[in-house]
Amino acid sequence: MAIDCRLDQERMELRLTGEIDHHRAGELMRQLETQLDLESPKLVELDLSGVTFMDSSGIALLLKLYRSLGFTGGKLKVVRVPAQPGKVLKAAGLSRLFPISFL
Repeated sequence: MAIDCRLDQERMELRLTGEIDHHRAGELMRQLETQLDLESPKLVELDLSGVTFMDSSGIALLLKLYRSLGFTGGKLKVVRVPAQPGKVLKAAGLSRLFPISFL
């Protein structure tokens, strides 16, 4: 799993690639929290176009990220979600919490 991070003023773009499963979710969340602590963005745009697989650990990761941003007044937007991760996110109903756009 790789994270590509770009910051434009108060907007952070994060692009994830690979699989988000129970083996990788913990380390991935630690990396994301480090980025958030360093920059304190007002908006995080999470690009999942490079994610090839996601299970319920991905849901937990997004919920933790959403909650962490909420503590500092930040917002989460999830973009470019491929088919398989999209099915997981739709089933979880996460679009009620933050915007999600699908490929």
